[in-house]
Amino acid sequence: MSSIYEMNVKDNKGESISLGDYKGKVLLIVNTATGCGFTPQYQGLQEMYEKYNDQGFEILDFPCNQFGNQAPGSSDEIATFCTGRFGIKFKQFEKIDVNGENESPLYTYLKNEKKGKLGKNIKWNFEKFLIDREGNVVKRFASTTTPKKIEKDVEKII
Repeated sequence: MSSIYEMNVKDNKGESISLGDYKGKVLLIVNTATGCGFTPQYQGLQEMYEKYNDQGFEILDFPCNQFGNQAPGSSDEIATFCTGRFGIKFKQFEKIDVNGENESPLYTYLKNEKKGKLGKNIKWNFEKFLIDREGNVVKRFASTTTPKKIEKDVEKII
């Protein structure tokens, strides 16, 4: 793949979505889990979404159960938890693998574009990739980087 916009992913209802639909938007792509120590970051993500969404900012939430079995629920259970507990309104997608032989092509692409400090693989839940309006992977953030700390990077490219 030569562009993120050439990919299709499935939303949390199983519908195929073209990432080309997000062309011209600033994206933050996050692998999430509902039972993780970083799960409270959902609140910060929602606050950032509300603050910048009207300026063309989108968060794409990809639940992942590869780290400590921390996202064991179905898509509906995950969505109910996230909307009920954190009031999230950004787009949730189907649960995926971010590493290994069954990893999502999206994550293969993202990891090839931006390696982490310890190599290519995703280390844990809530790693984040910031994509500019042209589809370039601008920055990769570790799980420990809070949404608040990412805001200045979002503001630079919004």
